[in-house]
Amino acid sequence: MNQIDLIYIQSIIGDKERVLYGENINEEYSHDELSGTESYPDVVVRVTSAEEISAIMKYAYDNNIPVTPRGAGTGLVGSSVAMEHGIMLETGLMNHVLELDEDNLTITVEPGVLLMDLAAYVEERDLFYPPDPGEKSATIGGNISTNAGGMRAVKYGVTRDYVRGLEVVLPNGTITTFGGKVVKNSTGYALKDLMVGSEGTLGIITKAVLKLLPLPQKAISLLIPFPSLEQAIRTVPLIIKSKSIPTAIEFMQREVIMDAEKYLGKKFPDNSADAYLLLKFDGNSVEEIEKSYERVAGICLEQGAIDILISDTEEREESIWKARGAFLEAIKGSTTYMDEVDVVVPRSSVNEMVEYIHNLHEKVDIRIKSFGHAGDGNLHAYILKDDLSNEEWELKMKAAMDNIYEKARELNGQVSGEHGIGYAKKSYLLESMDPVVVELMKGIKEAFDPKNILNPHKVFK
Repeated sequence: MNQIDLIYIQSIIGDKERVLYGENINEEYSHDELSGTESYPDVVVRVTSAEEISAIMKYAYDNNIPVTPRGAGTGLVGSSVAMEHGIMLETGLMNHVLELDEDNLTITVEPGVLLMDLAAYVEERDLFYPPDPGEKSATIGGNISTNAGGMRAVKYGVTRDYVRGLEVVLPNGTITTFGGKVVKNSTGYALKDLMVGSEGTLGIITKAVLKLLPLPQKAISLLIPFPSLEQAIRTVPLIIKSKSIPTAIEFMQREVIMDAEKYLGKKFPDNSADAYLLLKFDGNSVEEIEKSYERVAGICLEQGAIDILISDTEEREESIWKARGAFLEAIKGSTTYMDEVDVVVPRSSVNEMVEYIHNLHEKVDIRIKSFGHAGDGNLHAYILKDDLSNEEWELKMKAAMDNIYEKARELNGQVSGEHGIGYAKKSYLLESMDPVVVELMKGIKEAFDPKNILNPHKVFK
């Protein structure tokens, strides 16, 4: 970019304080949450409307300037990093709730609305937005762009299941709409669903119509300690087959709980066992929930659970789930640097995958910590650098990742369950995917963005 480009962008925006360049670009704009992929944009534009985005995209398209969309920057695979520099469009100021339609049970929001603010807004009105990714300060636009999942996916599904309609700015600046408020839609190709999970490579989301549910009136969690990880994780398929579907099924190990205690400065309700399952049940009455969890509790005890700790007060719920939400930051704080794997395998194979990751550190001689959404097969493994030299780290980290992704392929799994591919995981996607499918994806990218200016070097290009 040059001075002429900058002046033109400033003329579109009008407010120079929303156009950052040179030394005014904060270091945070050069990376996402994991910090492993770094590159500065030439200019950051804090946009406030679809019309501003449209005008900038049209100029960028006509002048072959790369554009990177960005929400809160909480991603973990470099999806929002400006690899070709150029223009970064930051949507954080587009943070308004535009409409709550209680007749159709939908809410229409701008992409910069934070997940935690959306959840609070609808719950105050006795409504419920089920997707629950761990990072509550992520934006809805970012959640849609990565098809974020979260802990409640076992019962309620993922972000894609709650997106009814999208307003999108295409790479050439055209503003268009995919989907709407309708519940059913067999009208042509499902372009709305194609946008969900596309990581900002096909268009920029400027408005989203989201499905809501009535708010469950009661929730109870079970914290279940087991003597070993193997016993805990081998219980998960039995829980799933029991037909008593929990809202969430999480697994965790004692060492991660200890990290969270240190990070939060608070004791976890129990840290004496090697491994735990954390289950959540929700419904409209205590009796309904108890009927579900009693069957599951019996299964856990039959499989060797040490105890069944029932969390039926708000204070206990908060202490448990706040610790669970802090796992990522706690692990990050326990080492000098880390990289992460976000594999997903069929639910029937989750015990085999977890046990494989747990024992892998002995083979590759590097610390690995893991936790995850055991009920939907999405596992998070964190490879820790500690005091390794850069050379040792690169070799051992790559060996660990290669082994994990190879095992996931063997179990008919996928590279990512919810974090996406971005820049960091491209090579693993290309290794795991049928070349025919990759060519189809390239054709879709070509149809939307023939000049390849929108978020280049992401996913597969």
